[in-house]
This record gives sequence, C-alpha cells and structure tokens, in this order.
Amino acid sequence: MLENNQDILKGRNFMIQNPIFKGFNPDPCICRKNDDYYVAVSSFEWFPGIPIYHSKDLKNWELYTHVLTDDSKVELRKLPSAKGIWAPCLTYCEPEDLFYVVYGVMNSMNARYFDVDNFVITAKDIKGPWSEPVYLNSAGFDASMFHDDDGKKYLVSLEWETREGYEKPGEICMVEYSPETKSVIGYPKRIWRGGTDRGCIEAPHLTKRGEYYYIMCAEGGTGYNHCVTMGRSKNVWGPYEKDPMNPIVTSQPGESYERHDPDHLKPKYFNPDSILQKSGHASYVDLPNGETYLVHLCSRPFVPELHCTLGRETGIQKMTWTEDGWLRMADGGNLAKMEVQEPSLPEVPMPQIPDFDDFDSGELGLQYYAPRIMPESFADVKVRPGYVRIRGQESRTSLNRVSILARKLTSVYATVTTKMEYKPEVYQHSAGLIIYYDNMNYVNLRKYYSQTLGGSALSIIHLENGEKTEMLDTRVAVNDEPIYFRLKVEGRKFHFEWSYDGEAYTPIGGDFETSKFSDEYCKYGEFTGTFVGITCADRAMHRHYADFDFFEYKADEGRQVND
Repeated sequence: MLENNQDILKGRNFMIQNPIFKGFNPDPCICRKNDDYYVAVSSFEWFPGIPIYHSKDLKNWELYTHVLTDDSKVELRKLPSAKGIWAPCLTYCEPEDLFYVVYGVMNSMNARYFDVDNFVITAKDIKGPWSEPVYLNSAGFDASMFHDDDGKKYLVSLEWETREGYEKPGEICMVEYSPETKSVIGYPKRIWRGGTDRGCIEAPHLTKRGEYYYIMCAEGGTGYNHCVTMGRSKNVWGPYEKDPMNPIVTSQPGESYERHDPDHLKPKYFNPDSILQKSGHASYVDLPNGETYLVHLCSRPFVPELHCTLGRETGIQKMTWTEDGWLRMADGGNLAKMEVQEPSLPEVPMPQIPDFDDFDSGELGLQYYAPRIMPESFADVKVRPGYVRIRGQESRTSLNRVSILARKLTSVYATVTTKMEYKPEVYQHSAGLIIYYDNMNYVNLRKYYSQTLGGSALSIIHLENGEKTEMLDTRVAVNDEPIYFRLKVEGRKFHFEWSYDGEAYTPIGGDFETSKFSDEYCKYGEFTGTFVGITCADRAMHRHYADFDFFEYKADEGRQVND
C-alpha cells in the first residue's frame, strides 16, 4: 500500500499553474466556509453576474454558480461597455452562517465622476437564493464588508475624488453598517491613503488577525504599476501603519512616485522579466492548517503591443505571516510567480466545462454569458431538444437587447466550431459565429439574406472601435441547409471558415489581428476581455430564430500568449 501511495505521489504535480482562472476573471475576492473555498470575480456588463469559483484544495477549481441571475433586479441595459458590476466582495460570516456579497453598479464615468451604487445581498447557501438587493451608498467603488468579532460590520471603499486641487482618485473611506436596519450609519470617513506613493489606491479589504486590523489595497492603478499593499492598526478606524515592505505582491517591484498621475494603465512600468503583468487587487484566506494564500488580478499581454486580449485574469500566491505580524510571499520576494507551491491539502479534482456542448442536457451551461441581459431571455434549449434556439433581437452594436450567447476566451490558441440551421427572410435577419470584445469591437461571420443575390449568403461584418466594415468581397451565396462555422485563433491572428459537411472547410475573410481585442486597443470599453459565441439578430420583428446543434470550444491553455 505504501508503495502504491508513493507511486501516486511521484506522478503528482505539486505546483499550481497561474493564472488559475484564465480569460476575463478580474478583481478576485476569496472566502472559506469549512473546507470549501470560493472566489467571486467581476462581471461588468455581462450576465449572469458575479461568477463564483469553488475549490477544496486551491489548485483544482470549478465554475460553481453565479450570484446575479435576475436582470430585472440589476438593470444593466443601456450601460456602456466596462460599466456594470465592479469588484464584488464575497465574505462568509460564521456566527450568522451567512454569505454576504457587496457589489457596485457603475453607471457612468462621464467627466470622471464615477457614479456608482453599492448594494449588499446575503444567502445561507452560496448557490442561493440570494436576498433582495439592499442599497448601501454611492460614496465610492470597490466596496467591501468587514465582520468584526464584536458583531459590528463596516463598509470600506475608495471615495472617488472629483474636486480640483485634491489628489486623485481619492482615499479609502469607511462607514459602519447596521444589519438590523440594513443601512449604513452616517457618512463615510477617510481612513487610509495608501501604503506606497504609487497612487491610484482602490480595492480595500479589512480583516482582523490577533490584536491587529489589517487593510489590504491595490495601488498603482489597475495597469502595469499595479500592486498589493497592506497596513495595520489596533483600532478599526486607524490610524493604520504601512507595511515596511510594501508592495507585498506586484509585477513591478521597483519604487515609483505616481500620486500626481491618475491614469490607471501606466504602460511604462511593463516588466519584461515577468509573464504575469498588472498583478494587484487581491484578497487572502487563512487555511485551517496555518497556511495562507492570496488571490490577485493579473494579465498576460501581447508583447511588444502590450495588448491584453484575454483581459484581466486571476492568479494565486502562497503567503506566510512573519513573526512580527506582516504578510509576505512564501519565497521572500514580492514578484508574482507563474508556479506556486500547492497547499498541504488533499487534492480534490473538480468537474470541468466540456469542450463540446451538444445542448442535450435541457439546461444552458454555466459557461455562457450575454451582454446586459440573461441568456435565457433569448436562448432556449428546451423547445427543440438537442439544439439551442437563439431568437434574434437588436444589432450587435446595441446596448439594450442583443442575442449573443458567448463564453470567455481563455487562450489565444483556440478553435471554435458550431453547426447552424437558419433561413433568413429579409436583410435585417442574420445569424452566425462571433468574436466579441464589446459592442464597438467584434468580427461576425454571418448568414443573412442578400437582396443583391436574391437569397441566403455568407459574409463578414467587422467593427473596429465603432467603424463598421461590411466585407462585401467575402459575400458568397449558400444553400438553406445545415452549415458549419469555425473560428481559429492562432496567436496574433485569427480567421473564419465554413463548411456544409463539417469536414472540408473553406476560409473566408482573411486574417484579423487578435491583439486588437484588448483593454488597451478598444476605445469604448476596458477592464473586460474577449468572448467567442453564437449570435442571431432580427432587426425587423425580434422573433426570427436560428437553431444551433452544438458549440465546441477547444483551447490550448498550456500555451502562453507570446508562444
């Protein structure tokens, strides 16, 4: 028996490979209930909102549930890209046996006012049902909840500064929250302006360990000077002393003074010695065995363009507490690592999203999202068993009701294939395959009604920063029979193909630049990531539909962006 166990251990990889959540999964917040670990991430304009990942060993993860699944209670329609659900805070209050989620709805960033509404919801089971949203305040974003051991609760956030002559973006503020009245008590007070001079402080989390309250923040902006910092105090209201080793995790270890510059991106701080960039915006969890791990935002840009097609992802680092009570990376440094020693926990594999979805289960998979509305409002997997029927709505440029059933791109080496049955009747009808960053940046291989050809045809529509190109040179007449569409993402380039039999494919439209689908290139949105999916539009009556037999997504997640 001992020999068998040794044989098993010999074949086991004891390292966690970063990022743990690839593709668009920013602003992670981790909590633990018993031996279950949960991480919530931002979802911005996408529904369902606030994905929750689950693990028992911090190495193997599953997409477990979503917190926001009712688009009538959280109104995201008409919001521009990169607005919506920002930086959820997931906590578990053990005395109440209750999960809390605090989230902000960013409504506008016009004139740098950052109009946000913060809400709190609770649930006994992390899969819900969740309580009705309770409005907290609009004083700042990245709000989070702290449950003190005396029963009191506090809300901390970045108080966004708009006044001339004051340092921007602002300082961390705090206000007490009353669970009895379900409201904050008074106005927030400023408690912390950062543990470094990188500026652009945000993402506060309060915790308590021993006699100290700890404040963890992100500083330097959510770009190439991003980092994780800490401070501590024996009084929850402060004053907080800075960790003498700040920043404790980053992609850019060098010192910098950037309080004068409110820009968040700061590409001049790109570190060529690191694969993981933009490391910051973190939270940590203490394990029952005494170990500590920290999850953080990170990104993997194309170089030298510094374009992050996969958006902002989630990484994890092994940490340790020093004898004098400060949190440090286990290796003694502060540069975010690609490989991390796994915890001393039994390994528990988790179910993974299958590459091939034949829509036979009768339920829409957790991996599917839609901009601003729930996918179930237009995607039906019951009406024709074995297919998903997508009812067409507005154009893909709309901020209102768009029928795009998509999943996150997790590698820039991926092949996406689908089989569609569709007969367009007027030129406002179209359906097909899409790669989509936002409503102003996408490429769509579509079947549509061509008035010129007098019947069904294929062509490609390309939107680049709002400039639409109908690629008429790609137009080809097709029969009204089942048709296969394929998207091949091959590093810096991607292209489309089509077929009648699923065997012999014909390329259409030439190559497109993958890196243009990124925070840095797109002018109308930021902070999210690239999606791939199937789509249908009926700009005449909002009722004509397309049936898709399957959706296959194959990604080589072992390859790095610049391989």
